[in-house]
Formats: sequence, structure tokens, C-alpha cells
Amino acid sequence: MFEDEKNCIDDGKDFINDEKIWEQINAAKNPNPSEIREILKKSAKKIRLEPEETAKLIQVEDKELLEEMFALARKIKEEVYGNRIVFFAPIYIGNKCENNCVYCGFRNNNNSIVRKTLTMDELREEVRIVEKEGHKRAILVYGEHPDYDANFMAETIKTVYDTKTDNGEIRRVNINAAPLNVEGYKKLNEVGIGTFQIFQETYHHETYKKLHPKGDRKSNYKWRLYGLDRALEAGIDDVGIGALFGLYDWRFEVMGLLYHTIHLEETFAGVGPHTISFPRIEPAIDSPFTLSHKYKVSDEDFKKIVAIIRLSVPYTGMILTARENPKVREEVLPLGVSQIDAGSRIGVGGYKQFEKGYVPEKEQFQLGDMRSLDEAIRAVCAQGCIPSFCTAGYRSARTGEHFMGIAKKSLVHNYCMPNAIFTFKEYLLDYASEETKKVGEEAIKKALNQFEPEKREFIEDKLKLIESGQRDIYV
Repeated sequence: MFEDEKNCIDDGKDFINDEKIWEQINAAKNPNPSEIREILKKSAKKIRLEPEETAKLIQVEDKELLEEMFALARKIKEEVYGNRIVFFAPIYIGNKCENNCVYCGFRNNNNSIVRKTLTMDELREEVRIVEKEGHKRAILVYGEHPDYDANFMAETIKTVYDTKTDNGEIRRVNINAAPLNVEGYKKLNEVGIGTFQIFQETYHHETYKKLHPKGDRKSNYKWRLYGLDRALEAGIDDVGIGALFGLYDWRFEVMGLLYHTIHLEETFAGVGPHTISFPRIEPAIDSPFTLSHKYKVSDEDFKKIVAIIRLSVPYTGMILTARENPKVREEVLPLGVSQIDAGSRIGVGGYKQFEKGYVPEKEQFQLGDMRSLDEAIRAVCAQGCIPSFCTAGYRSARTGEHFMGIAKKSLVHNYCMPNAIFTFKEYLLDYASEETKKVGEEAIKKALNQFEPEKREFIEDKLKLIESGQRDIYV
């Protein structure tokens, strides 16, 4: 155990009270429809819900009320973020890991996994591949291992930013990694990290203890739970939370995500998570737990989870991953999602072997959506959305308190919709197939028709600059 972990040993209370959460869920059974509609009115005003209110939404079973919840979730997402979907690519840096999380293909005692850490040259090669596909934003993923300390992470961030191909570049690097101490986070902040993302996995204390064997660093629930507090203290003002659905009862995990949001907002002057993630467990090589677990989440409950999170925290970004198959992604996307990954490979060095598809001995779990970025973009356009590769918010300091301020006032789309169109136009000119170009240009035309004449003229003038060869234009 590191010296700075001693203050986070699980011998005291934290902001997740298991008994209280279950009391709230059970007390909310059989909610009155009029009561639910009052809660929806609050959501519609972009006001975060209280746990008791979210517990009542969790208990809704009436089909008519559920449809009202789904419809409002769609409406809120478009009012806050517009009809755009941000794309990103995960890049796995290394799969060495000291932990033995029973649900993870990368766990230490899984001898079926080929262990690998990318060299900087190999990382550059992976980055060039995703850039040539058209990606502009990446999230770097690491196992929990001494080799992957803050200095190593900082070096990988700098390497990604420095790697460019023709018009290709990664303009924003986010991180999904084990919690660090404050000094470690400061090193990442110095090299321009975007969002630092930590999944608590499960917020239920006893389940967390069972799934994360004693002696592993990850067995320290509180060290992980307060990991983003330390990131914010270090100056990283963009953080993301998440839970892995299927480890415990989904109703509890939704409440845990809300309590985590409330904690961050109350502790850091209203600055909560920039994003919330809600992946489900997927199969992994030689990982029996992933094939037979008690709390498997159905597709219908998954739709409900997404809508409830959107209604509970109306102004926060929501990430839907390629763990889900295309059909599920199509159904869930309208219910509040603002970001997705596509053309993804989750093995270390996986993009170099892209055509091989699933390579189980190198991957943390099995992806559900193996389509190319181009295919996924075409599908998103078919759903009436504008694909976006925008990173302007980070580079214009629309993060932290500033982001929360404009998000809670439903002003994000004022910046993000024009920037989505600009970056999508870049994609269509530089990377898209002929079929996607045709669909994409039509989607841009439809999007332009939604703007007032003056703003439309402004956007069209910028599009002409992009057509003439300029890149990275944003507001």
C-alpha cells in the first residue's frame, strides 16, 4: 500500500450508504403517476433530481409512463446538446495488471491473456491508424500496474498529441486508468489531459469487496471512490464516472451514480462529472463470471437505465460504448446519449490487427459492435444526428465550472452544433466513403436549416473555408 492510501482505508463512512439507498428504492414502490409527472417537470427544467425522486423513476413499470420518460429523455438531450453525437476511439496502452477482478479478462491470474505494453513507436503506429480513419479524440486505457505510473501516462499523452498524419491529429486525449494521488494527477494536467475517467465498477460495498480480492490495490473501495476528488483537487476539472452494470442490482448502481454526482457537485462548487458511463458486462476469455452472473441487465432495463440517468442528471454527458451491439445502440442512442466510440479495438495493438476482428487472447472483453467508423457514422446520420469530432470545448476552457454553467442553462448546443458540423465536414472531405459522403452532406443540409439565417450564413462561410483546405475551425 502506498503511503497516501492510508487515509482511504475502508474503516470509515463514505458518501455511499447502502442501507439508505435500499430504503429509498423500497419506499418508492408503486409510485403515483401524478407524482412521476411532477418529477418529470423538474427534469424538464434541467434540475438534477434528488435520490428519492430517482428512486421513484426506477420503480416505474407502467408502459405509458415509461414512454413519457423516454420522450422527455430525448427532448432534454437535444435541448442541452443538440442532435449531435460525439465520436472517440479507445486506445489500449498496456494490459499488465496487479488486480484480480473476477469479471475482467485482464485480471492478473488469467493466463490466457497475452500481456503487452506498447512502446512509444508502437503507440504512434496505433495513433496513425485511428487518425487515418478520421478520429480526433482518443481515450487511453491502462491496466493497474507500477509500470503505468503518472510519468508513463504523461509520456503516452505527449506521444499521442505529437503524432500527426496529413490532416489527421488527435486533438484531445482522455484517460481511463486506476486512481492516482494528487501529485500524479498534476503531472497529467501539465501535459494537457482532457477528462480523467474512473469507473467505481459497483457502488455496493459488499459486492465490491467480493469481486476485488483482498490485497489488490483495487480492493480499497474508498481509494477508488475518492479518486476523482483528488483529480479535481489537482486541477483536472473534467472528470467522468461510471458503473459496470451486471455486477450488482442495476437499481442500486443508478442510485450510486447519482450520489457520486451529488458528492462531486457539493464538494467542488457545482462541478460534477462531465460524463457518466453505463457499460454492461460482456464475455471475456477464461472469465466464467462474465458468462453467468446473477444481475444480468436486460435490454429493456438497459433502455430504462439510460433514460433515468438522463432525467436524473439532465446536463451531464452520457457515453454509450461499443460493448453494445448495433441494434441496442440504435435503440438506446436517442434516450440521452451524447458520446459513443466506433471503429474500436480493445486489444493492446488492436488497430494494427483491425481486420482480424475479435482477438480474445488480447482483449479485455468482447465488443458487441465491430463496425468501422465509417459504417457507424452512416448509421448515426440515418437516425437524424450529426456526427461530431469536436474538441473545442476543452481548448476554449469550456470545462469544469464553465461547462456546468452553460450545460445547466441548455447552452452547450450553441457552441457544439456549429462545431459538430465543422468537424463532420472535415471528416467527409478527408476520410469518408462515397456512400457516407452522400448521406453526410444531406445530414449537414438538414442541420443548417435549423439555424436562424444569420447564424446559418456564419456557419456556411466557415464551411467554405474548410472546403478550401482550412482545418480545425471552431467557435
